Amino acid sequence: MAERVLEGRLVRLRPVRDRDVAALATIRAAPEVAQRWNTGDDPGADVARDLSDPESECLVIEFEGSVIGFVQWQEETDPDYRHGSLDIYVDPAVHSRGLGTDAVRAIVAYLIRDRGHHRVTIDPAADNLPAIRCYSKVGFQIAGTMREYERGRDGTWHDSLLMDLLASQFDPGQGA
Repeated sequence: MAERVLEGRLVRLRPVRDRDVAALATIRAAPEVAQRWNTGDDPGADVARDLSDPESECLVIEFEGSVIGFVQWQEETDPDYRHGSLDIYVDPAVHSRGLGTDAVRAIVAYLIRDRGHHRVTIDPAADNLPAIRCYSKVGFQIAGTMREYERGRDGTWHDSLLMDLLASQFDPGQGA
């Protein structure tokens, strides 16, 4: 996937370049993103950690030539459990414009059509209503609650939702 570029209707997803790290760290420093994504006080170190994860593929999200977010995806390759999963963040400065929805739709289309997955999952924090609405627009459905699934920056455990989307139910035009 290193050279693959994915085109949405509004956004473009492309491989991360060294020069993108500063922009991604700036986005990660935004309070709305930091509360969900940062593990410490150094967003740049958190971005570097994500980029070095050998189990994930990472892409930046571009809109009108500017980096506005990040998508990270993984695959379960065991044939009996094969599926794709993803995580995403988008700069709060461009929220509510359909850009995140477009990016999610583009990566889901890639995972289903090009990678051959029959199912894609995502696991937003249960209280992250904007993210849940975004994923629902693409066709994700809530499969269940994962209780005390992740530890927040405050040290307490928080619930997340398991959301999934089956290839047979994916409509690339949904949520437009």
